[in-house]
Amino acid sequence: MTAAAPPDPHTHRHLEWDGCFNVRDLGGLGRHAPCAFVRADSVEKLTGDGWAAAHAHGVRTVLDLRNGDEFGTDAAPRPDGMTTLRMPLDGIEDTAFWGPWFTDWRWGTPLYYRPFLDHFPERVAATAEALATAGPGGVLFHCAAGRDRTGIVSLLLLSLAGATPEEIAADYALSEERVAPVFAAMGRADEVTAQADAYRRHATTPYTEMAEVARWFDAGAYLTGAGVPDATVAALRRRATGES
Repeated sequence: MTAAAPPDPHTHRHLEWDGCFNVRDLGGLGRHAPCAFVRADSVEKLTGDGWAAAHAHGVRTVLDLRNGDEFGTDAAPRPDGMTTLRMPLDGIEDTAFWGPWFTDWRWGTPLYYRPFLDHFPERVAATAEALATAGPGGVLFHCAAGRDRTGIVSLLLLSLAGATPEEIAADYALSEERVAPVFAAMGRADEVTAQADAYRRHATTPYTEMAEVARWFDAGAYLTGAGVPDATVAALRRRATGES
């Protein structure tokens, strides 16, 4: 029998920004400071009020993890002083790696996280360096649904901030109830059912799989092994925790 996600003590981290469905502040998990990093689904859907809320929350940099063919048009202008960085994370052009994961829908689950992290350390390292060196203010990072590419970056940051595997897994599981309207808005509602079927076939749950990955993953050691300088790893940890 697989474990279900326990009640999340940090539901206040949900941010209701008009136009998005799956936005959370990582603050409160481990030693992660509030307003340092925010995870989200695609911000292209944010309305003017949504962008105003993001700006009021302290966000000054947006890191877009999507591929170029996923870019669309913003529903409303981004505020003055908001920097956007685009850094595709998943290396989708590597069809030899991705082919097997797409065939049975495991790509939308943490089942692919450990193979991905083993296969693409340079991509994760580049993303970590971008997060560490972003300008002043909070950083929002997002993919399309705010679940898997965003989940890998959340795993990285929360591991650095000393969050427990259970906290990391509970945070990931929160996305499951919020991605249905995201995929519906993209015209891809069937993917939610397909990925739920993948969990049933593997007799597991989002919480169980994410907890297993989080128990294995040590962000500091991983980034060092991927060639990220110790000073950059330390800077990213300071940025996440607010600790000197």
